[in-house]
Amino acid sequence: MIGRLNHLAIAVPDLAAASAQYRGVLGAEVSEPLDQPEHGVTVVFVSLPNTKIELLHPLGEASPIAKFLERSPAGGIHHICYEVDDILAARARLQAEGARVLGDGEPKIGAHGKPVLFLHPKDFCGTLIELEQA
Repeated sequence: MIGRLNHLAIAVPDLAAASAQYRGVLGAEVSEPLDQPEHGVTVVFVSLPNTKIELLHPLGEASPIAKFLERSPAGGIHHICYEVDDILAARARLQAEGARVLGDGEPKIGAHGKPVLFLHPKDFCGTLIELEQA
């Protein structure tokens, strides 16, 4: 059901510093920051030959990333995103298997302009999973 790894997301306390580190120290191609108000984050994408790294920073006090950084002030891996061919079919299959879809269960538009869903980390070895329609 899952396809290729779309991105690995890392929550960061300082988006400018993290972007500069990936750009300068690691020599990576780094996008401009993009606010995602519906998700409460500002994102930057680091392009790699085979996938992307998404740097996440809180956008407002109610951001889920703000809560993550309260628990882990230095930041860290937040979630893994896999592509799926049909997000509604994937949701139905996962729910039939007992997996919990976070939020209201309806796909939202993600940073790539495509529908996304998040799956409860307790159902996937402690890892928050994002599914993005390919």
